Parts: sequence; C-alpha cells; structure tokens
Amino acid sequence: MRFRAFAVLALASLIVWAAPLAGLAIAGRPVAVFVGFPPRTAQVMQMPFAWSMFIALSLPAFGALALFGAAIARARPRQAGAIAAGFPWWGWLGAALIAGVWPIAWTDGLVAPAWRAHAFSLLWLGYILAMNGLAWRRSGTSLLTHRTPWFLALFALSAGFWWLFEYLNQFVHNWYYTGAEAMSGWDYFVRATLPFSTVLPAVASTWAWLRRHPRLDAMALPAVRGNTASAWIALAAGALALAAIGIRADLLFPVLWIAPVLVLAGLQQLVLGETIFSPLARGDWRPTLQPALAALICGFFWELWNYGSLPKWHYSIPYVQRFHLFEMPLLGYAGYLPFGIECALVMDLAARFVERRRLWPPEGEAKIGVMRTFSTTR
Repeated sequence: MRFRAFAVLALASLIVWAAPLAGLAIAGRPVAVFVGFPPRTAQVMQMPFAWSMFIALSLPAFGALALFGAAIARARPRQAGAIAAGFPWWGWLGAALIAGVWPIAWTDGLVAPAWRAHAFSLLWLGYILAMNGLAWRRSGTSLLTHRTPWFLALFALSAGFWWLFEYLNQFVHNWYYTGAEAMSGWDYFVRATLPFSTVLPAVASTWAWLRRHPRLDAMALPAVRGNTASAWIALAAGALALAAIGIRADLLFPVLWIAPVLVLAGLQQLVLGETIFSPLARGDWRPTLQPALAALICGFFWELWNYGSLPKWHYSIPYVQRFHLFEMPLLGYAGYLPFGIECALVMDLAARFVERRRLWPPEGEAKIGVMRTFSTTR
C-alpha cells in the first residue's frame, strides 16, 4: 500500500507539472520561463469584467450549493451527545496565538518588518491548535493527539502541495504577491514555505471538527457508481484540461482547481482500486462534501487574515473581478470546494503511506458513527 500510494502522488505531481508545458509547446510558446524555481507570479492585466462569463461560471457554484442543501436536508442525524471533554490547554494556546498575533499581522510598526512577515504562519498555527481543541472538546479526540504521525507529516507534504499550485498560477496569473518583491529567490522560498506548510493541516483539522456535528456527519444523497472506464476518463480529462491551460489560460483558468482532482482521483482508482469517491457507490457523500466545506471555511479565514497582512496576495481574475469579500472576488470562493476535495485525496494518500490505512473507513466501520474516521483504530 505504501509504495502504491507514493507512486500515485509522484505520478500525479508529474502529470500536473508536465501537462501545461505540453500545452505551451503545442501553442508554440516558450517553456523555459515557466520552469524556474521558486515560481513567482507578477501582476498581469486580465480581461475586464463580463456579465456573461460571470453568470456562466456562477451556475456550477449554485449547483454545488444546491447539492449541499439537498444533502443536509436529507440528513437523519443521531441525537447530539454531551460535551465529551473540556477545552484543552493547547487549544487555549492556539486561541491566544490568534489573539496576540492578529494585531501584529495587520499593524505596521508593532514589530520589525521581518518578524511581521511571519505573523501569517503563526495565525494559522493558532487556528490549527484551536480547531483541534474544538474537536477535542466535542469528542475527547483530535488529529493532533490521536493521529499524530500522519498529522505532522501533512505539514511537510502541504508545502510541496501548495508550491505546485504556485507553479500552475504562472500559467493563469490569477493571484500575485506584494511585499515580497525585494526578497531573493532563496529568502522567498523559505518565507513562503512556512505558511504553505499549514494548508493541509488546517483543512484536515477543520474537516475533523465538522465530523463532530451530527447533521453534517449524516449528509446523504443518492448513490453514484463508477468503474474503471470512468477512472480512465477522469485521468485523461484532467491531463487534457491542464494542457489546455497552457494554450488558453484566459478562458480555462477555472480548471486549475478541477483538473488536479480528476488526475489524482483517476490515478488513485486505477492503482489502488478506491478513492474518497468510492463511498458514493453506497450513497455516502460525506468524504466528498465535508472536505469541500472545510476548505471553504479555511478559505474565509485565509482571505480574512490576508486582508491586512504583509506580504499579502491580490487577485487578478479575468471576467469575474468584482464583488469582493476581502481581496477575493466573490465567485472565486467557489474554487475552495474542489480544492478541499483535492486536499482530501492527498490526505488519503498520506494516510496510506504513513499509517498504512485509508483515510475514510470501509462501509462496516463507517456505520459505527461520527467518531470512527478520525479516532485511533490501531
């Protein structure tokens, strides 16, 4: 299991990296400028706002919201149990970090600029601790305390995971950073890697906390079955979509968030025989919907804390650059939904490598209840 999980992750990363370059070659555009490291994206003027594109891209977002609404409406939750434990000291430490570091992140002059640049990472460390504390309070377990090796491995994996998205952004130019222009390549890499390492742990912690809510852990929709052919189709569609980014990024920028999901899920199904989508065959949509919601919650806080931080990112998205919530155009938040599913796919591969078991329990174990997925089964 460990070798196959590593092989899926490595091969998927190679496809995601190589496919846009193939698109560039097909379009006759130079490739060398896109393979430098670390990837750094400058501001690019994009196509102006267009209502037609805004409406067209809104339809999938409304469809996703309707799916969530239907799943929650169909939920038949068990009665919520009593609070299992007090809020742990390390949860309070996380809350204190957020309260203490937030003013530093947003205020010029409180600390030296070099220290202020690390405030964003400390905010997310506080968030991760606090979210694990909330999960502990509801159940007496948390990822930090009960799946420690896997959870800590997510920090290292997360850094490389997000650097891959920074690479893809060079093709679409949807976001860029200010306040980091004077940094050397090595300094930029080190300073950026620290906050990048918190992405997967933050989504995982939020997902674990959501699982403690009976209605969210009882979401149900009709069964959807897949097969080997659908896995090959997903893999091919994802690779072709990534190649198309290298040809027409101005029109196909949304596939930046969808295509890697197709590549990962297709490869994982073909090599391992199952993915987090496999429970859909028995009508269990939780491992698909819950991480999507977790990433959306994290996305709100990413955009909130970025708003006054330095360095910070800005957006320049063609056709939909309007109706902002913090720096993010409102429609851009829809991208967090497929991103959360991709995070879950990567977490599952990490669990198979570190713990030699799947992230989501098999059918019999899933019926035990809310706590089984994120509790110790060793």
